[in-house]
Amino acid sequence: MRKLGRVCAVLCFGVAAGIARGQGSAPATLSSRTPGSTPEKSAKVPAEKIPAEKVATDKTEKPKEPKPPAQSIVTEIYAEKATFDSTKSIGVFTGNIVVIDPRFNIQGDKLTIFINKAQGEGLDKAIVEGNVGVVRDRPDPAGGPPTRMVSRSDKAVYIAKTGNFELTGNPRVQQGMNTHVATSPDTVMILNEAGQLQTTGPSRTEIRQDPNAQTPTPAPTLAPTPTPTPTPKP
Repeated sequence: MRKLGRVCAVLCFGVAAGIARGQGSAPATLSSRTPGSTPEKSAKVPAEKIPAEKVATDKTEKPKEPKPPAQSIVTEIYAEKATFDSTKSIGVFTGNIVVIDPRFNIQGDKLTIFINKAQGEGLDKAIVEGNVGVVRDRPDPAGGPPTRMVSRSDKAVYIAKTGNFELTGNPRVQQGMNTHVATSPDTVMILNEAGQLQTTGPSRTEIRQDPNAQTPTPAPTLAPTPTPTPTPKP
């Protein structure tokens, strides 16, 4: 009897080019730096008589500090079963899929990932199928808390190069109390890494308002001032 265990796969998707440049040894100028030469007998020469070009050469420019290496992006995949094909650079996960990533969270019944060997073994594409849920936060331009967007669909395809999720199979996206729902099985929704949504095909948008929210009080309407009736002369 096959025993299904809980599988946790941790994939480190580092920015290969940035890390390769950042991990080099420190420049020699940091350790072998020497102070600028001091003019001979400068103690007996008035400052105003020191040539300007010699003063300029005494100012040693500080070497530029090396940039810190880029941090790796760690993606955790939880599943009940995992199969890897190193010849095709494909991994297949099934059973209660949960993906935790700094850029998004995913759940579903089946997950297929494609690794790009040319990009330092990084993620190239991911396909999620069956009861798909994607959670993504939209940053606030004003610096406030992000707005969370939660999507449901039958299938979702993630492309690492663009950072987009393509949602198909009756997709729907909820943001706060508002919901955007596909009204055709052919409708496609694109959820990008900035939390923006684009829909192609028939859809319906439901905008809800909290009944407890305060509504602005209308300004009072002033009654017109009656015009006095002139008294007829006798």
